[in-house]
Amino acid sequence: MRRQIIGWAVVSALLMGCLLAATAAAATRPGAGSKTTAAASKAAPAAKPKPAKKPSLRHGSVPAAPPATTPPGAAVSAHLYLSGAFFVARKPVAVPDRAVRVGAVVEPYVPGQVVTLRAFLGKRLIKSTELVLKPSRYHTFGTFTTTVSSPSPGEVTLAVTHGATATQAAFSGERAFSVLDEHAGFGSSGPFVALIQQRLSALHFYIRQTGVYDEGTELALDAYHRLLRWGTYKTLDGRTISFLLNGWGQFKVRYPGQGQHVEANLSDQLLALMSGSKVDYIYPISSGKPSTPTVLGNFQVYARVPGMQSDGMYYSSYFIGGYAIHGYDPAPDYPASHGCLRLPMVDATFVYNWLDYGVDVDVYY
Repeated sequence: MRRQIIGWAVVSALLMGCLLAATAAAATRPGAGSKTTAAASKAAPAAKPKPAKKPSLRHGSVPAAPPATTPPGAAVSAHLYLSGAFFVARKPVAVPDRAVRVGAVVEPYVPGQVVTLRAFLGKRLIKSTELVLKPSRYHTFGTFTTTVSSPSPGEVTLAVTHGATATQAAFSGERAFSVLDEHAGFGSSGPFVALIQQRLSALHFYIRQTGVYDEGTELALDAYHRLLRWGTYKTLDGRTISFLLNGWGQFKVRYPGQGQHVEANLSDQLLALMSGSKVDYIYPISSGKPSTPTVLGNFQVYARVPGMQSDGMYYSSYFIGGYAIHGYDPAPDYPASHGCLRLPMVDATFVYNWLDYGVDVDVYY
């Protein structure tokens, strides 16, 4: 009996060992085992990074500002201009020691910006200054003004520069003008003579713009000196140039209420062709000498004779009796006629054509 029990125990142990060995072998074969074990044995793929969530904005909210950076310089438009210069043949000109005002308009206006202005006479620096831009009324553009003068003739170049800042870009600009030699006499020509003729014409003295210091220039200068009561001379001097460029010396109208009319001022020995209160042209004349004075009063043109008459009267317009406005040679710079109003021969035809029948002629001291 005891031997029988021992035998069963041995058999059971052998069966258990075989079963355990079979189970272990099955576990080592590919594809064996449960579905859960097989799935777990597979390598897991790498996890993809999740995109960052965008912050949600509620209605009416303002997104956060990006990090602060240095603002770029503002684009600039700069324009230089000249005031006080004159223009001859569309080119700006001045004379020595006469101030020319220089200005600029810079867009847009940025507060606190400084420009440097340098003026060169040829290659020689004659002025250097720093200027703060001033705002316009609505702060849309900036401006500056200063004055520049040259001690001698030559070409003046103006250079304006501005270095770049955090708020405005760098910019520069140039402008130039000519400073003219003031020496001129009969027969000379050039831009300075053209400037003198231009200024005489601006004050209504009759002069042809020839650019040559000719007889017409002398007559206009003579009339200008008479108006200023400086005497009767036909040359240029510093005082004359200064007065001309400043626009000083105006004919004083005695009868502004009349329409087209003539005023003869015997005190100044001048004849003015008028359109109401506006002076059209001024001429030097020679009125009646003391023994045959010119009649005073208000008259009208009643007769006209073109061309040359036997007594030397040239293109005559009669205003009372035998008194006329006419050309004559000579027409000196003092009263010398028999009572008429003598004009230089070169002026006679223009005045004759300007006058007409019925035009008022006012003669006075």
